[in-house]
Amino acid sequence: MVRVVGDEIKAEVMSIQDALRLADKMELDLVEISPNADPPVCKIIDYQKFLYQQKKKQKEIKAKATKIVVKEIRFGPNTDDHDYNFKLKHAIKFLEDGAKVRAYVFFKGRSILFKEQGEVLLLRFANDLEEYGKVDQLPRLEGKRMILSLSPKKKK
Repeated sequence: MVRVVGDEIKAEVMSIQDALRLADKMELDLVEISPNADPPVCKIIDYQKFLYQQKKKQKEIKAKATKIVVKEIRFGPNTDDHDYNFKLKHAIKFLEDGAKVRAYVFFKGRSILFKEQGEVLLLRFANDLEEYGKVDQLPRLEGKRMILSLSPKKKK
């Protein structure tokens, strides 16, 4: 026994054979909508149209989903104030646009000796961006890079 619904049919409980005959008579398909219900619910519809509408709904959901953009800003361990301020302005713009920012200090050759300088630079960067974004990950050394991650603050 199944419960059959459709455009011209109000919810009726009938045998599967009767439901299939009814669908054949209407030149449509019998599609199981809710198999866990008691009795299971089937709908008399055009199956191709049903698949098309499901794909369309999935596309809409995917289009509405927010895409996370990560922008990277690279520093050297001995970055000057002018370069620092220039990159800070870019980071502010990125955070205001809703993108995440990953700032990193790249240590080349023997400059790895200035790890403390790189950490101080990134902490200063995080402090200057405090009102625009929040720190996801504090400065951490990964290979020859010291990385800091920031995400934008929610707008009120």
